[in-house]
Amino acid sequence: MTAGYLRPTKAKIDCKAIFHNVQTEKERLNKETELFAVVKANGYGHGAVEVANIAKQAGATGFCVAILDEALELRSAGITEPILVLGMIDPLHIGYLLKENLTCAAISTEWLEAAIKNWPSDNKSKLKIHAKIDSGMGRVGLRSDEEINHFLEIIEAHPEFDLEGIFTHFSKADSSDKSYFKLQQARFSKALSLFPKEVRYVHTSNSATALWHDHWQSNLVRFGAAMYGLNPSGRELTPPYELKQAMTLETELVQVKKLEAEEGISYGATYYTETEEWIGTLPIGYADGFTRNFQGFKVLVDGNRCPIVGRVCMDQCMIKLPKSYPVGTKVIIFGDDEKGNNISFQDAAEYIGTINYEIPCVLSERVPLVYVNECD
Repeated sequence: MTAGYLRPTKAKIDCKAIFHNVQTEKERLNKETELFAVVKANGYGHGAVEVANIAKQAGATGFCVAILDEALELRSAGITEPILVLGMIDPLHIGYLLKENLTCAAISTEWLEAAIKNWPSDNKSKLKIHAKIDSGMGRVGLRSDEEINHFLEIIEAHPEFDLEGIFTHFSKADSSDKSYFKLQQARFSKALSLFPKEVRYVHTSNSATALWHDHWQSNLVRFGAAMYGLNPSGRELTPPYELKQAMTLETELVQVKKLEAEEGISYGATYYTETEEWIGTLPIGYADGFTRNFQGFKVLVDGNRCPIVGRVCMDQCMIKLPKSYPVGTKVIIFGDDEKGNNISFQDAAEYIGTINYEIPCVLSERVPLVYVNECD
């Protein structure tokens, strides 16, 4: 998809906000605990390579991604630090892992066996793997003692595997109800007891576990949502320090007109003007990831919260203005305006019934990323 550099809609990324969030978390860790910045999904929509470089400046010693292609993107950008691929990789692609010195999640005995069958005949390197334990997500990973013991037997018989880490993922670390978290803790502790003690990394700590559970059983923290200034708990739990939202989504008015009363707005005429109203048009729509669910949501114009009226179109949407404004007036959709007002991703998420970090993730490539407040 072509990025819209020649229109006013853009996502501004505050580099110092990301730096602050990483550095503040890093300062809470003991010296033996490393922080890997999670830059999957194009850095939660913030730009994977750029975020990785900022996080490295702030103290991150490695990176996590979801798919192999994301890891290869980082390597091609010159990033040499450890990269852990958290999602399942087709064993047919083992060669990429070995060639680029990438680490991967080993999710099952079947995966190990398939990896052995697809091992490049000319390779003498070891493959770094982290054993994934399914302690209660029900997603991927080893579950039973029997499966773990079989997994370890395969590792013992095949020295080409370097068992570098063991990890799990908590599904309710961001909740005030700790009962399921404690169940997963117990399951992971039992699984961990079956593994050799000398494994380098043990990590359970996503952003939520890091923020509210003292990085439980982790000498490696997978720092994701919080790095971008997004509270993984929404509003349920308060972070132990200020998380600074890194992205501001902004645009400009491209037309302003006064409409008579009882005029329909946008497709389906789902909104009619009640009296004479000033209507402004914005160059952003659902093809940019600003979905139709945002009809009625309020954006910032000159300090005023102005509602989106009528359905959001593919490329444009309309807002009700309190008065006439000139074309080119800045509009803040998410973020801070120059008068100290704020529309957070949490506000947006609550409006459309989702979680805050889905919002930046679904912005399309048509919205260009512009980096501001770059770190020295």
